[in-house]
Amino acid sequence: MSFFKRNNPNVLGIDVSSSAIKLIELSRHGSRYRVESYGVAALPENAVIDNNFADLEAIGNTLSTVIERSGTKLKQAALSVSGSAVITKIVTIPKPESDEELEAQVEMIADQYIPYALDEVNLDFSVIGPNERNASLIDVQLAASRRENIDDRVAVLDLAGLKAKIVDVEAYALENAYGLLQSGLPDYGPEATIAIADTGSTVTTLNIIHKNKVIYSREQGFGGKQLTEEIQRRYGLSYEEAGMAKKHGGLPDSYITEVLDPFKDVMCQQIGRSLQFFFSSSAQHSVDHIILSGGTSSLLGVDALLEEKLGTPATVANPFSQMSLAGKVKTQALSNDAPAMMIATGLALRSFD
Repeated sequence: MSFFKRNNPNVLGIDVSSSAIKLIELSRHGSRYRVESYGVAALPENAVIDNNFADLEAIGNTLSTVIERSGTKLKQAALSVSGSAVITKIVTIPKPESDEELEAQVEMIADQYIPYALDEVNLDFSVIGPNERNASLIDVQLAASRRENIDDRVAVLDLAGLKAKIVDVEAYALENAYGLLQSGLPDYGPEATIAIADTGSTVTTLNIIHKNKVIYSREQGFGGKQLTEEIQRRYGLSYEEAGMAKKHGGLPDSYITEVLDPFKDVMCQQIGRSLQFFFSSSAQHSVDHIILSGGTSSLLGVDALLEEKLGTPATVANPFSQMSLAGKVKTQALSNDAPAMMIATGLALRSFD
């Protein structure tokens, strides 16, 4: 199973988060992409716990539902593992004479950086290019994940009648999707530093992109589930009812001031705190722009609030803004789900690498 495989036929981008499965199918005509099909479905509670697939059957059944709703005919898929489940490292090795020598060198150096026996992990690598300081060396990106992480994901696809073609890393999928957003941002130049704050149900991941590459990634335990639980507690609803009310409305007028606004304040604090961690561990003390992605970022006005609090321009991600849509794709539904579709979209773009 390859993290970096290229030249694939079209693949479905499938993002399995702690709360939902998101699926997207893209085609490309010239330089323009088109959304052929998409689907989203909520997962049963505790089907995914701490990025681990705890209930394969429940996840497989939900994925089958998403496939049916979307109407896609594709049978090959790309999916991802979270940064916390992957060890990535850029290493420098002598320029090899052959592919066999390259693989042998990578395996030997990987043994120094991976705290597991190599037969317990799926290991892959991608040659970045010549080392900037020494032309006789090359830089290589390593990626490794425990074998059970990959096996569980392959098993879920099998349950839904799909074949795993690519297993990617979430941060690289976001980096891939970021390319779709650049035309909508101010021109910050080739040295631009962009933060992508991806807030899902239980985890917020901050990725820093510099010169179009992810240079920093950090996860923290915060997400929209906390808002759902507060709605549940305050208004005496079931978890499912609270989730529906959060998405579709119907709560008392006091909800905005007593529950939603305080949550958005905390969300901005969490993103600000993550940025401070980045600044304290790097030579940089600012970012040019913050992109908000993940389902929780679709809360109305959170981008303006973040911009006000941090003094940095912020926008909510929409990877589909320059794409055409197939007739069966519902425009409004896709627009509502767009911020949550960044990882799935980055995975679907692997079709065109």
